[in-house]
Amino acid sequence: MDGYWTAGIRGVFSRLLENFDARLLAGIMKVFSDSFSVSTSGKGTYEISDEIARVVDESGVESGVATVFVCHTSCSLVIMENADPSARTDLHAFFDHLVPEDTPYFVHTYEGPDDMPSHIRMCLTDVDKNIPVLQGELALGTWQGLFLFEHRRAPHTRRIAVTVMGE
Repeated sequence: MDGYWTAGIRGVFSRLLENFDARLLAGIMKVFSDSFSVSTSGKGTYEISDEIARVVDESGVESGVATVFVCHTSCSLVIMENADPSARTDLHAFFDHLVPEDTPYFVHTYEGPDDMPSHIRMCLTDVDKNIPVLQGELALGTWQGLFLFEHRRAPHTRRIAVTVMGE
């Protein structure tokens, strides 16, 4: 019975594949990927909205989504107000208070007292963001910006990967 059922399914899929025209998908969905680096000077937020907008523009996608991913475990991505820098100053102070560097029970301190707190801060935020693309532009609000949130005190070079999908 198994052989008969398997042969029947195989036959159905074979007929579907014979009739499938890959050209149908060619005009429906574009996928474009790129990456870039951000040099930080230590803890803080670094706006990357313009660089993401550049990737979206190069993709040629008019309607879709941009997925942004930071390839590290001690920094993150946040969408935050980009008009008044004091909002980001308060964000930094909040995270310093929420996950202080002088926590005596942290064991993972091989790279210094900011090592484990940076990993926890990353876990509390995100390493990826999905932003709609409408009419060829990021659909960020008036005062929204996309920021790399560096959690380490020392300067680092961070790699950001971006994939834009849509039509």
